[in-house]
Parts: sequence; structure tokens; C-alpha cells
Amino acid sequence: MNGPRTALGGLLGEALAANVTGRLSGFVVDARSPAIALFADERRSANVAGDWYGEHAGKWLYAASRAASRTGDAALAASVQSVAAWLIGRQEADGYLGTYAPSRRFTRERPVRTRSWDGAPAARTWDVWTHAHLLLGLLETQRWFPDPQILGAARRIGGLCRRLFVEDGRDITDYGNHHGLSATVLLDPAVRLHETTGEAAYLELARAIVEQTEARPELRLLTAVMDGADVSEIGTGKAYQLCWNLAGLARYARATRDAPLFAAVVAAWDNVRQHHLTLGGGPWGGVGQRSREVFNPRGVFDPCGYVETCSTCAWIQWSGVLLEATGEARFADEIERSAYNDLLGAQAQDGVDWCYYSFPNGRRVHTTYWRCCKSSGAIALEELPALAWQLLRHRDVAVNFYAAGRTEFRHPAAGRLVLEQFTQYPFDGNVRITVAPERAADFALLLRIPAWADGAAISVNGTAAASGTEPGRYLELNRRWTAGDEVTIELPMPPVLHGRIARSVQESLAPDGAPLSQEVMHYEYAAVTRGPLVYASGLIDGYKTSETMRLPPEPPATFLRSAATPPGHAGPALSLAPLGRAPIVLTPYYEAGGRVDGAWRLSWFPLAPVK
Repeated sequence: MNGPRTALGGLLGEALAANVTGRLSGFVVDARSPAIALFADERRSANVAGDWYGEHAGKWLYAASRAASRTGDAALAASVQSVAAWLIGRQEADGYLGTYAPSRRFTRERPVRTRSWDGAPAARTWDVWTHAHLLLGLLETQRWFPDPQILGAARRIGGLCRRLFVEDGRDITDYGNHHGLSATVLLDPAVRLHETTGEAAYLELARAIVEQTEARPELRLLTAVMDGADVSEIGTGKAYQLCWNLAGLARYARATRDAPLFAAVVAAWDNVRQHHLTLGGGPWGGVGQRSREVFNPRGVFDPCGYVETCSTCAWIQWSGVLLEATGEARFADEIERSAYNDLLGAQAQDGVDWCYYSFPNGRRVHTTYWRCCKSSGAIALEELPALAWQLLRHRDVAVNFYAAGRTEFRHPAAGRLVLEQFTQYPFDGNVRITVAPERAADFALLLRIPAWADGAAISVNGTAAASGTEPGRYLELNRRWTAGDEVTIELPMPPVLHGRIARSVQESLAPDGAPLSQEVMHYEYAAVTRGPLVYASGLIDGYKTSETMRLPPEPPATFLRSAATPPGHAGPALSLAPLGRAPIVLTPYYEAGGRVDGAWRLSWFPLAPVK
């Protein structure tokens, strides 16, 4: 056993179980499933105008192979292996494994004559995009179900891309939209292929992608990242592709031991965290842009903005790369926030349906069969178990997420090490962890103290821990652990009131040249969180899509209190009592209004203007 074997329960466990029985077991069953049948010889020989739909095969392999290994689901494992084998049987001698007719493949060089507003070449295909996903899917399948044929197919894809973009000198940015970002995502799987095989040729491919992305004037990705540019100003600001590219750049920096580049990627992550996330942790777009999927300009706030589920997935993956590389609590904080809010808030309870876009304020809309976000959401959920616990420095164990569940490590000193969490988190902050090493051993247990958890209390075997509990960091418990040891954690979860201002300022010059500045729009909003959960209401009074509130001047604890949980909801409810009207019942965002198509959610309440 190389890494931990983890089973999550509670809210995350329910979402993972629904993902397996809903999306992963139903969307693809065998080669006749529509997402896989796209690769049949007779289908692709006639395809000259297809879209991104080939991505689903690789995405499904990635998520389903993880789920099948994690759960021991024999039927899902058989589907994964049979679909992988069928796809490999469609791979051509040069390594091509796409969905296009020969005349439209990325193996055929063609001039880039015109570009659309998003930097897409007129004659593009989605071939590089599809092959990037297939690489990820094949590598993940090989990881859990080793087979030389699977790894061979991944190598052939890598070899084909290397011939085109290294040996032939093709520019990869000519093969994707958003000035090439949709093709340069190949960086991440190229580095993963290098990590899996140890072969320098794939790192050379990654280097070529980085250099060509830097050379594209509209992108200059390396320069932009090293200079600390706002992410909304890189290319078109496309959130999904930028997050994926930056995750790949983090892997590349680690592989090449480029510390300054890695630090710059971390700074870019901080830029997103500080300026481009919803309260629920998803990358925010859709305000005043031609595309709903690009980052909003820095400083722009609108409660009706969009979160694309694909972007949430890429943000979780990028954060996961940095968490594994650094062991810093802030990355786990953000993964947890995204997971419990914008990710679960996009998943239907049956695990089949997903929202393409989610809104802090807006209608829940379940998307159609072929949309990308249904597969991305499935991937994002399957990222979580492997990130919940982490072995650091080959001996210490970090608790990154709090959720009912169990993990098992092969520890160098303790032998078989089992840790189990008993908790109702995220609904309350009481957590009990049992530690069961095969033999007594010295190591550190690192407990993440969430950034919102002021006044956390930790005890070991009933005795208070001696060290501090600084929010946003790990509390390190160094001791000799023996079977039967028990850690208890108390994380205070009072409701918290948040405020934001939506404003615009008009800048101009007076006749004498002096600068003039005038605020022309000013709206104030309030929202509520409790622990890691964002709270929201459904339709106000059963029919209103919004409600302007006047808040009492007293402390929030006087008008924001616990309430009875409404029927059909799982999370604890809150009562928000504004001046002049009946209290409004709030429930966790992921379930507010009901987890059904068409439900309304209101996270940000407009405040009455102050005279």
C-alpha cells in the first residue's frame, strides 16, 4: 500500500456514493455508451465539425478508475478496464486517439487565417483538448489497474504530441481557443506522463508547451505569472483553462526544481483566492463579459455572477497540487470551502444531474447530457478522498479535512496505521479521532485549524494540548502514539455575517486636467456563513427572488440564531431577523431551496441604503 486508503462518510461520503451509483455507473457502461461510441471508426471518419465532447471519455476513466479502486466496485472496475481496452483498440499507429476525420485532425497542419473574439483559430479542432483528457484518464486507470497496454497507449499519445510540438516545431497555441489555452492544458498530463514513466522526452514536451505559451503575445503566461498579473488579465481570463494551466505549471516547476516559478504559481493562486472566488469558494465569472466562464475583473462584485463547475474542479485540482507540494493549511482550507459549497451545490442529490453554472443568487439549472461540467464535477468529488489525509516527511500525518471516515497508512515506524474520525462535521465542530498504530511509534499528527475557527480546543486522551491553535495553520501533536489514543477537537461555529459592496467609479479629467472621480453605482449586501458552510434562503416568502433588508444595529448574535431544520433538509438552519419583517430561514447553500432543477438560492441579501 503506497498511499493512504481512505473512506469518507457524512456529507462528503453521501456525495461520493451518489457520484458512483449515479454519474459514474450510468453515464458510461461500455463501448456502446454515447460518450465512448464517438471514437468508433465509422463515427469519427465522418466527423468534420465535432466539438469538445471527446473529453468525456478521459474524464470518466479518471474519475471511475479512482472510484472503482476506492470502493472495490467490481462492476465499475470491469467497465473501466473494458472501455480502456476498447479505446486503445481504436488508437492508430501514429498514436492518434481522437474523434475527428483525417482531414480535420491536429496531425494535419493548416494555416490560422482568422481568429474569433476568444482567440480561437478558424480551423481549430478540439483534438489536443481531447487527447489531454485521454492522457489523464489512461494514466489514472494505469495507476489503479496496472496494464502495460494502457501505459503504452498513453506513451503513444505523448509521443505523437512530442513529434508535433517539439520535433516538427508546431505551435500548440494554434490548436485551441482562448489564444491557445484550451490546447496548452496538455502541460499538466505531459508532466504527469513524465512523473509516471521517468522519461525525459515528456518533460521536453512540457518545456515546449511552456515556451510556446510564453511566446504567444496575448498570453505570455510565464511573464504574466512571474510579474504577478491579475488572472483576469491573462489571455481572455478563461477560468477553467487558466486554473488547469497553472496546476500544470506548478507540476512543471516541481519537476524542474524551479523554485521562483513555483513561488509565482503560488502567488497566482493567492490572487485567485483573494479576488476571484465566490463566498462558496468557486472561481467567479459572468459579470460584464462576453463569456460567462472568464474571471471577473479584479474588484468586481455581483451576487448574480456565475461559477462554472469545470472551474471549481480545476481550482480544487490546482489547490491539491499545491497542498501536496507544500503541506500548507491554506490550500486545504480552500479545497474544503469549494467542496462543501459550490461543488456540492452543483450536484443533484441523485448524483446524476449537475449544474453547469451555479449562482450565489439565482436559479438552480441542471444541465444537459453532453455538457462538460457533469464530468468535471464527478472528477472533483473523486479528488477529495486522496486529499483528506496526507503523509508528510515520510512519517507525519496531516488531517486536512474533517469528515466522518477512516484512513489507513503503511507507516515506516508504526506499521499499519489506522485513523478514524467520528463527527457530524460540517454541521457541528466536534470531532473525535482514534489513532491505532500496529506498534507504538513517534510521529506528529497535524490537525488543520480552519481559518474561521477562532478558539479551537484540542485534547489528547482527555488532556488539553499544550500548543496553540492558530486559525489557518496546523496544530502539531508530537508524541509517541499507541493503540487506543484519542484526539478530540472542538471547533466553534458561530454564524458570521459578511458584507460586500458592488460599486462602479467613473474616472475623468476636469478642464484644467485635474483628475475627477465619481461613484456612480453603490449597493451593499450581506451574507452568512457558519463554519465551512455558506447559508442561503430559497424564495423569500415562497415567491420573492430577493429581499432588501434593514439589519438591527445590535451585534449579529442578537438577530442571527439557530432555527429548526426545515423538512427535507439535513443541515442545521439559522434564523435571520431583519427589522420590520418576519425572520428568514437560512439553510446550507448546497441544499437551499431543495436540490432540484429550478430551485432558487439567495446567498447575498441587498441592504437598505443608509441615509
